[in-house]
Amino acid sequence: MTTFITYPDPRLAQAAKAQPVDDALRAVGQRLLKAGVEAQVYGLAAAHIGEVVPIALVSIAGREARDYRLLYNPAVVSASSEQEAGTEGSVSLPGIEVDVLRAQSVEISFDDDHGERQMLSLSGFAARVAQHEIDQVNGFFFLSRLSRLKRDAALKRFAKLGRRAG
Repeated sequence: MTTFITYPDPRLAQAAKAQPVDDALRAVGQRLLKAGVEAQVYGLAAAHIGEVVPIALVSIAGREARDYRLLYNPAVVSASSEQEAGTEGSVSLPGIEVDVLRAQSVEISFDDDHGERQMLSLSGFAARVAQHEIDQVNGFFFLSRLSRLKRDAALKRFAKLGRRAG
């Protein structure tokens, strides 16, 4: 089973730089895919497995199924002005879920396994997952989208969970 790095590991705050899709990057992508399948997550960024490289794994099928796509060098190209709050969490902050405001729909660009640039339009839950993971690729942990008060409360809850587990 994959071990995920935990907040506040500094790699979670590092932005990955775009790079050509080569065998080394594809190898990290395969590790990320394996970790996502094992953990049955909706999405992951390479930082979660300790690699600061521009790869996100996103399930675009919604909450019911897992239809994973590996996105190399992903970027949000456009986002709808309509936003909604939704529950988000992270394998790097287990046991904590908070409401985060995100665009309801986005258009993203990314490189596929062959290094070809692709575009994808997503809405609803899949759009939320993509935004969350692309933020992480860019060094923005999901807690950075919260007010200081809500972030501190989430971290206090996480610390209490850690004391109970330990």
